[in-house]
Amino acid sequence: MARSDASGKDKPLYMISVAAELTGMHPQTLRVYEQKGLVNPGRSRGNTRLYSQGDIERLNLISKLTDEGINLAGVVRILDMRERALKRDKEIDELRARVRSLEDDIHELRMRERITALARYDGAGPEQVMRGLLETHLEDDDE
Repeated sequence: MARSDASGKDKPLYMISVAAELTGMHPQTLRVYEQKGLVNPGRSRGNTRLYSQGDIERLNLISKLTDEGINLAGVVRILDMRERALKRDKEIDELRARVRSLEDDIHELRMRERITALARYDGAGPEQVMRGLLETHLEDDDE
């Protein structure tokens, strides 16, 4: 598990004894899980393992999965798929926000085109203005 953010859930806080107590696991189990790459606790300057709240949540999920009879290979696969799904969800949210922004930009451009069309017919009579607006509207529908 990468440590991209040193605040919040990813801040290394708990020594192995506290992490073991919080998860109901033996400290040796935590060491084995680290060795197998299931969890990657931070380290202090003295090389002491320090577990974050995110690590504790991950360990609790591992415990739940193994209690349900899933072996460690299956747990590794599930955790990988979960992380990939979370990453994709974030990407989807970013893309949705971008699409909304582009839709707003398109709407603004169309409004400007309509306003410009009205300005073109400023000196014209009512029939010419209506004809120009109708043509502009029909052009918008063709797109």
